[in-house]
Amino acid sequence: MQDIALRTPQLAAWLAGTDIGLLELRTPQGTLRLGRQGDNIVELPAEEAEPEHSPIHAPSLGVFLHSHPLAAAPLARIGERVEAGQAVGVLKIGPLLLPVTAPQAGIVDGIHAADGLAVGYGTPLLDLLPL
Repeated sequence: MQDIALRTPQLAAWLAGTDIGLLELRTPQGTLRLGRQGDNIVELPAEEAEPEHSPIHAPSLGVFLHSHPLAAAPLARIGERVEAGQAVGVLKIGPLLLPVTAPQAGIVDGIHAADGLAVGYGTPLLDLLPL
């Protein structure tokens, strides 16, 4: 970002010669935002990016269950924190029960598949908000 900060006056001059209202440049080091305020080009504060949801997909076809058949409580609820590798559901494939696990630590933010729904490989089952 330091290299970009040195070039900000040059970028502002180029932007002034256009009808572009906002220029946002993202790099691994940060984000630079230049915008118009009247006739002037000014550096704007970077907006906070919304965290991205990470969907948990069905690892196989089967019937998605929110809980183990011998337990009443669901393995994961919306708003609940889960750890990497923790079971968040079960796929029933005939007599086989295959755990559906969280790929990383996070908070369950949504459930896409109803309990007892037949799903195919890659079907989004839950949304995970990474920590």
